[in-house]
Amino acid sequence: MNEIAARLDALLFLAVEGEANTPPANPADGQSWLIGNAPDGAWTGHAGEIASFESGNWIFTPPILGMKMYNKVNGQEILYRNGWSAAARPATPSGGTTIDSESRAAISAIISALAAAGIVPVA
Repeated sequence: MNEIAARLDALLFLAVEGEANTPPANPADGQSWLIGNAPDGAWTGHAGEIASFESGNWIFTPPILGMKMYNKVNGQEILYRNGWSAAARPATPSGGTTIDSESRAAISAIISALAAAGIVPVA
């Protein structure tokens, strides 16, 4: 597979195995990772980029404004806006002197819907 086809394959429906600073020992063709802020080994000098493994080689893609990816580890989409960002999962309501169980159930349902849509982490 030539590099253009490999890059298109990796980026068209971008899903990363997770974020790491060190390349995995035995990556499979077609797998991609988000490179962390302190990369080493073959990833040195590529912080914040996408590393895709194809035909025994790493292909590095610098992010661009608006790029999205799906993180398989936590089932969440990540967006690039001058740095990678992801929404944090809100805490479910607890405590207080007056407990409204219907409101708490509604808030919990909203959090579950956000997780199902990949907006916040699953757990």
